[in-house]
Amino acid sequence: MAGLIYNVTVSVSSDIEEKWVHWMKEKHIPDVMRTGCFSGFKLLKLIDGNHGTEPTFAIQYFCNTEKDLELYRTKYAEALQKEHKEVFEGKFAAFRTVLQDIS
Repeated sequence: MAGLIYNVTVSVSSDIEEKWVHWMKEKHIPDVMRTGCFSGFKLLKLIDGNHGTEPTFAIQYFCNTEKDLELYRTKYAEALQKEHKEVFEGKFAAFRTVLQDIS
C-alpha cells in the first residue's frame, strides 16, 4: 500500500494568524513529529478556493502505514488536539481527512 497523508485543515481568525503559525511551527508540529508516527510534514496556506475570508491552512503529515496512523489517533491525537483547543479556543475551525498517495 502506498503511503498515507493525515491532512488537517484549519481556518483561523485573522487576528491570531501570525501567533498561530508561529505556535504550529515551534510547538505543535514538532510535538506531533516527536510521536514517531509520521515520516514528514508540510505546512501549507490556502491562497484560492471556497474557504471563506479567514486564513486557512493545511498541515499534511506523512505516514507509511495504517498502523502508524492508528497509533497516532489512539495514543496521541486527543491530547495534542486538546492543547491546540485550549490555546486557540473560539478562534479556529478544523477538520481532518486521510488521503492515500497513489502516485
